[in-house]
Amino acid sequence: MPDNRRKDLSRYRMNTAEETLDAAQICMDGKHYKDAVNRSYYAAFYAVKAVLALEEKDFKRHKDVIAYFNQHYVAADIFPKEIGRKLARLQQKREKYDYDDFVIVSKEEGEEQILSAQEVIHAVKVYLEKR
Repeated sequence: MPDNRRKDLSRYRMNTAEETLDAAQICMDGKHYKDAVNRSYYAAFYAVKAVLALEEKDFKRHKDVIAYFNQHYVAADIFPKEIGRKLARLQQKREKYDYDDFVIVSKEEGEEQILSAQEVIHAVKVYLEKR
């Protein structure tokens, strides 16, 4: 894929990340905290995929995207370890709240997950601006 196509894909994925983060906030405002956690995870996930787009890496499974990002970007100190931890927590919470029965998500938990997604997206933006 030509360099300009990779950059276009990366920009598209970042736009998707930001739109999804906006959707998470709309869910919070509507007191749909479980949905806010889901959208927060996906916002961060799309941001990570924006990074991978620059090197034409893509995976079908979420866990493979996250594992690759952690191995090649977090472990390599390109992104701080805290970003890897926030991403893992976002994924764990999303899976728990999406698949477990009788789960009640608090407002505080929703807010925490949105904040984590914001931090992941900010770190990715800073990285992409340098590229």
